[in-house]
Amino acid sequence: MPVPVSAAPSRLHHTSRSSPSSPPPSSLPPDPPRNNPIRTMTSATSVQAILEAVPALYRGPGGAAAVLQDGQLVAQHAWGYADLQARTPMTPSTRMPICSITKQMVILILKDLERNPPCSTAARGSIPEQLPASATTGRCPRSGARTRTDSSPSPPTPPKPSPAPNPYTSPPGTQYAYCNLNFHILARLTEQISGQSLSDLLTTRLFTPAAMTTAALHPDNATLPAPCIGYEGTETTGFTPAVNRMQWSGDAGVVASLTDMIAYEQYLHRDPANLYHRISQPPSFTDGTPARYGFGLEHRSIHSSVPVIGHGGALRGFRLHRFQAPTHGVAVVVMLNHEIDAEEVAGHILRKTLGLPTPPVPQLPPSPDWTGTFFDPEARLLVQTRPGGRGRAIISYAGWDEVVSLEQSDSHGRSSTLQAVVTGDVLHLSRLEDNRSFTAKRIRPDDVPRDDYTGEYHCADAESTFRCSGAGGMLYGYFEGFLGKGPMHLMRHL
Repeated sequence: MPVPVSAAPSRLHHTSRSSPSSPPPSSLPPDPPRNNPIRTMTSATSVQAILEAVPALYRGPGGAAAVLQDGQLVAQHAWGYADLQARTPMTPSTRMPICSITKQMVILILKDLERNPPCSTAARGSIPEQLPASATTGRCPRSGARTRTDSSPSPPTPPKPSPAPNPYTSPPGTQYAYCNLNFHILARLTEQISGQSLSDLLTTRLFTPAAMTTAALHPDNATLPAPCIGYEGTETTGFTPAVNRMQWSGDAGVVASLTDMIAYEQYLHRDPANLYHRISQPPSFTDGTPARYGFGLEHRSIHSSVPVIGHGGALRGFRLHRFQAPTHGVAVVVMLNHEIDAEEVAGHILRKTLGLPTPPVPQLPPSPDWTGTFFDPEARLLVQTRPGGRGRAIISYAGWDEVVSLEQSDSHGRSSTLQAVVTGDVLHLSRLEDNRSFTAKRIRPDDVPRDDYTGEYHCADAESTFRCSGAGGMLYGYFEGFLGKGPMHLMRHL
């Protein structure tokens, strides 16, 4: 049963034996003002039990998780194996790539440079004055810039920079689109302005002050630090080691252990400059609409009533998530070396920790209209929809499946990021996170596939050429551009 945290003395004493030391409570500043005075949490012993139940609920090779409150470690748990073949156990000190959680750390470095610039940097003026105007929106995926990722370690001949005729997908500041390129650019600007490498900046301005003793920038994901291996697959198909060949520096790239991430959460709580508090304020679009992403942080709600701020990380074979519930002073960290949804795991831990009721499961059967393919004429993208079982529909638009609950009717779906209504051949979709709404029309496929698709097509915006081969209903295609040649992909007639 939930009890007031202030009345639970065990909240300040974690129940795991393998945890980092933390500053005494007397060294911490007073709690910042909270919007919600009601702050309840289960006892530390119960939180430990919640964490120890996670492995059986979200099965995979291994993982680690922790819960903190007001900067104090309440409970932590590591389970399973970092390397199945070598039978190496997962521990709180096992390092994993934290992937896109790196983004918020880059922003903290940039803010720290603004607060305490090197003498050579200060002589040229303030940090904001030295950044291009576009960097303001570049700190968030609202710049409208196209995202590009080079998966090769180092191309034989570096591509010549040549700006695309239309480098933006939307006017800067008006819409959201998750864009790794923004943070890669910010990292390079930060290095140029400071005269230091991102690795040195992270070490001296974050990892050392925060006592993140084993955290480091490791851009080459093909040579991740031993012993942890990321795994693809499921218990049914079997788990196989994931192969990564990505280069990340700013958009991702940091490796850290659970012990490091606990120290990070404690540092954010006690940072006297409160830089994290500054970057975690609710962002907005240029039209004033509240945004759900800014400065490398997502703003969401758990159970529609508890606001959380944080970010996830994903790489082949790894899934991670960290967030804070400011109104309750609670932080949750989840690190997995397999591909279960870490955000779902973190949400489960938070709901159980705060004693939130389990939301009811909608029981309406989906309308048959959910089965089909629709066309978004503005973005010229496909929306594929299908029933997802009782009370659910599945929408695939942004490159992955998103589930909406059918709470009002069999044709009205909603989630924390989407609202969708399907009526016959028309789909109305509001992407709340993107600040974008549109109407898509159903595609009715021709009875006989056409044979005139084969050939070569050039896109000046993407600086890429698409080549199509095959015949009838079985076509193949690949892209070739300044980053090289891609593999053949199977194509499906719509």
